Amino acid sequence: MEYSREKFLEAVKSQLEQNIVNHSLALGACMGGVYDYLQSLKQLDANELPKEDWLLAGLIHDIDFGGEFKEQHPHKTLEALTKYGLEISEDLHQLILAHAASHTDVQPKTKAQWAIFCADSLTGLITAVAYVYPSRKLEDVKLSSVMKRFLKEPKFAAGTRREEVAMCSNPDGLNIPLEKFIEICLLSMQRIASDIGL
Repeated sequence: MEYSREKFLEAVKSQLEQNIVNHSLALGACMGGVYDYLQSLKQLDANELPKEDWLLAGLIHDIDFGGEFKEQHPHKTLEALTKYGLEISEDLHQLILAHAASHTDVQPKTKAQWAIFCADSLTGLITAVAYVYPSRKLEDVKLSSVMKRFLKEPKFAAGTRREEVAMCSNPDGLNIPLEKFIEICLLSMQRIASDIGL
């Protein structure tokens, strides 16, 4: 299916609070970064969804986390999109459901599903690290700072599902070492810092 990113972004901005919009943009960027990394290593199978779908999944994964749908997140993605006259393929819907595997019973299987599952809550930790810098700027955040907060300060950004993020190194999933995965997501978010107010 062909998708208009602008129309989906418009829907996300209409449906969600600004902090969730920023998170959605950040996750979309992380998804693109992971795709590019795996592609560079020729680790993407022919059955993987195209990069466009990875990016869109990150952008709209929380579309039902606002307004009348919030109480039933993450089960109302399609309904929330329909409200804005939008639809997605079933494969893309399954990819989105995988970000909240414990609620949807869609366990990650593909690289894309593992990427959205592992990166989802990491964006919050990276954002929180930026906020403790005097500049409050993502460009100043160092990988070592994020790693320290992730590994040694479990109460920092306590909502981060660290055990899920760490599954990025699962050989049957992404097979990306934790530090490399965090670096990919940090660099990806830094590239769109102005879009997310950081």
